[in-house]
Amino acid sequence: MKAIVLVGGEGTRLRPLTYGIPKPMVPVLNYPFLEHTIAYLKKYRIKEAVLATSYLSEAIQGYFGQLTGLGVKLIYAVEDKPLGTAGAVKNAEQHLSDTFIAFNGDIFTDLNLTKMLAFHRAKAAKVTIALTRVENPSAYGVVETESDGRVRRFIEKPSPELVSRDQVTTNWINAGIYIIEPEVLGYVPDNTHYMFESGLFPLLLQLGEPLYALKFDSGYWLDMGTPRKYLQLNCDLLLSKARSALLGTFGKDEVRYGERCTVHPSAQIIGPVIIGSNCKIGQDVCIKGPVAINSDCSLAEGVTLETAVLWQGVAIGKNAVLRHTVVGKDTTISANATLLHSAVAGSDIQALN
Repeated sequence: MKAIVLVGGEGTRLRPLTYGIPKPMVPVLNYPFLEHTIAYLKKYRIKEAVLATSYLSEAIQGYFGQLTGLGVKLIYAVEDKPLGTAGAVKNAEQHLSDTFIAFNGDIFTDLNLTKMLAFHRAKAAKVTIALTRVENPSAYGVVETESDGRVRRFIEKPSPELVSRDQVTTNWINAGIYIIEPEVLGYVPDNTHYMFESGLFPLLLQLGEPLYALKFDSGYWLDMGTPRKYLQLNCDLLLSKARSALLGTFGKDEVRYGERCTVHPSAQIIGPVIIGSNCKIGQDVCIKGPVAINSDCSLAEGVTLETAVLWQGVAIGKNAVLRHTVVGKDTTISANATLLHSAVAGSDIQALN
């Protein structure tokens, strides 16, 4: 099958990290997030993927081109204006002549697509929606199903009051992964902002089309659309709570170095940690994983770094302390600065708490 990956959003929830960079290109363990997604699709023998792009599309095309190193052919469907989830797929309809997988571009998962496709075919479904369970469904689209998996109703982002009053009877949410028969795109208007969640799927339900959902009670799933969730994803991968199809799993105390790194003998590095190429780790630096450091970073004398992600070209001044923090590309952290539970990007970051 082909896949279509929805990567056109501006990543507003990830700001300030996504100023000037599309969300699919933010580094996860020093590789663009989208590269992990493509590796996941490749695992299921998907050899061709359509990328539905809009915001800063040229950055994505410039990095990946037409064929990734993973052997997946890429086709670009560029939106002149935001078209929503279903509208973006409609915009790529000419490339989707058979059963296909649609995938929200900010989801990291290892859910079993082979199992999902077998379910879809067994039910002769027009659309099958992957479901995952969460503790608090109020931030997501809740999907209620019959015992055989047929969708009963949708509740889009139910309020906490509804949840507390037991008006929402399930914690199973839309996981942002769909198997779709191409003929249902006939219900989607051309060149119009139109959503799967609030438009197409409720319409199919109203029309009595076979709309099913499959519950995944095991496997990893995370929407990495906020700085906190983005940091969590990097940490989960380093701690092997999740597995990257691109990089595999990490050992408990493993430290991976890129090429041409310089580490002072007095520096203390406790894994799991990944360090990109051309990095300089100074005297008495203490790094306690999970930590991801991208290429061309420098940590001056006495820096403390714990549970953090540094993008390319970050420079941290003497005796600075960073914990539970993400630092954007080419950012300088001043000497003696303290950053706790932060996400920063800029030329010169002073002390923060």
